[in-house]
Amino acid sequence: MTYYLSLGANLGEREQTLREAIRLIEQQVGPVRRCSSFFYSAPWGFESGHSFCNLCCAVESSLQPLDVLHSTQSIERSLGRTKKTNQQSAISNNQLPLYSDRNIDIDIIRAFDGDKELFVDLPELHIPHLLWTQRDFVKVPLAEIMPL
Repeated sequence: MTYYLSLGANLGEREQTLREAIRLIEQQVGPVRRCSSFFYSAPWGFESGHSFCNLCCAVESSLQPLDVLHSTQSIERSLGRTKKTNQQSAISNNQLPLYSDRNIDIDIIRAFDGDKELFVDLPELHIPHLLWTQRDFVKVPLAEIMPL
């Protein structure tokens, strides 16, 4: 399967953190086949003086979607992430999630099994990502590595 991931960081050595996350993704999820350039943006959904560095990558993996989620969450923790936004719960209650500064964030944006797009609708995971079309920091780098 091919998973399209969005990575972002707005604290610490942002670019180095993203490079390290890509290295860990290759070890724990599968080979990274394509990677976008860095995309810099203001925080989305909250105020902060720290801008984000983002990128998207395409990963080939034999893992199932929940296993990819658990692997990426483990990578986030290993890179210093201590709190994860409960995005799905907020959205399902018609609220915006409460975002904050972070060392790393890794989201599964889209997934394909061959030419067939995967759709996942679980309490802890939605594929395609529920908000990806509203976020230039996802759309622009994603467009570099896949046709939208």
